[in-house]
Amino acid sequence: MRKLAWAARGTAAVAGALLAGALVTPSALANDDPTPKDSQAAAADESKRCSVARDVSSTVVDYSGAGGLFETVFRAATDRQGRAFLNDSRNPGVWINLALLAGAPQCVSGTAVSVTEEDPGHLYITLLASNGVIRQAVCTTASGTPFTPANLPAACGAGFAPLAYTPVN
Repeated sequence: MRKLAWAARGTAAVAGALLAGALVTPSALANDDPTPKDSQAAAADESKRCSVARDVSSTVVDYSGAGGLFETVFRAATDRQGRAFLNDSRNPGVWINLALLAGAPQCVSGTAVSVTEEDPGHLYITLLASNGVIRQAVCTTASGTPFTPANLPAACGAGFAPLAYTPVN
C-alpha cells in the first residue's frame, strides 16, 4: 500500500509541474512566417479571403541637415484587401504596391514607417500580416531620388524579412 501511495504522490507532483509549466510559458512565438511556403494555392486562397480594416502610418524627416530629405513625408497604407502601399512626398500621387518587394506578406493588417535623418538614411517599413507575423524592410533613402516602383526594389535590397520571435495570438 505504501508503494501505491508513493507512486500516486509522484504522479500528482509530475502532473502539477507540467500544468505549472504550461501556465507560465509565454504565448506562442514565431521565428518565421507560419504560412506554407510550398503551396501557391494556399497563398491564392489567402489573398481571396483577406479582408481587413484600412490602416495608415507616416513619418517625416525633420532634421534640416538632411539636405533634400528635409520635410519629406513617407506614408504607408493598406486597402481593404490587405495590400500595402508606400508614398514618398517627393513623388506626389504615386503609391507603390509593396508586393513588389521580396517577402512582402499577402494580407497586411497594420503598417508602421520610420526614417533615420541622414542623407542617405534608412526608411524602415514594418508590416503586420493578418497571421500575426511582423515583417520589416530597410530601404536606403537619398535626397535627390524619390521612391518609384522602378527603384524601390533596389533601394530595399533583400525586401521584407520576418522579425524573429514575433508574438502570434
